[in-house]
Amino acid sequence: MRAAALALLAALAAPLSLAASPAAAQVRVTFVAPERYTDAQNRFGSGLSLRVVLAEMRRLFETLGDAVLAPGQALDIAVLDIDLAGLDQPSFGAAQGVRVVTDITPPRFRLRYALKERGRTVLTAEETVSDINFLLRATRLSSGQTFFYEREVLRDWFQARFVQRRPPPG
Repeated sequence: MRAAALALLAALAAPLSLAASPAAAQVRVTFVAPERYTDAQNRFGSGLSLRVVLAEMRRLFETLGDAVLAPGQALDIAVLDIDLAGLDQPSFGAAQGVRVVTDITPPRFRLRYALKERGRTVLTAEETVSDINFLLRATRLSSGQTFFYEREVLRDWFQARFVQRRPPPG
């Protein structure tokens, strides 16, 4: 009975040890001078604080990266600038402002990144990630999701760079 219990515990622990192994994909995100970002915080009290935006962006990069990177790959991303979708506008009737999203205000990220495979750098670049057609391609409603447009633009970027291996423009 005791041997069976130990075997069961070992079988249950095996997937956990694999997930924590150094061969698992890993995304590391750093924010470079976030207080100087173009538009990452609300200036009129209608949105989230800079701290909350950065935490959500970190989670977004990590989630998207973990979904597309292979085991043994590591991605270091330095976020150099963030410009959220829309423009933060003061509101005349309310105490808070509103974020107005139009087709000429796409989300934009300036990133420097390095992809490593088994400790060896295989891709390094700096680029601006944006999509002027972000509203045309939004096929499903945001259903109140925070950073819906940013998520879609970054999802496409992760697919293009790290799944399809398309080189950065320019």
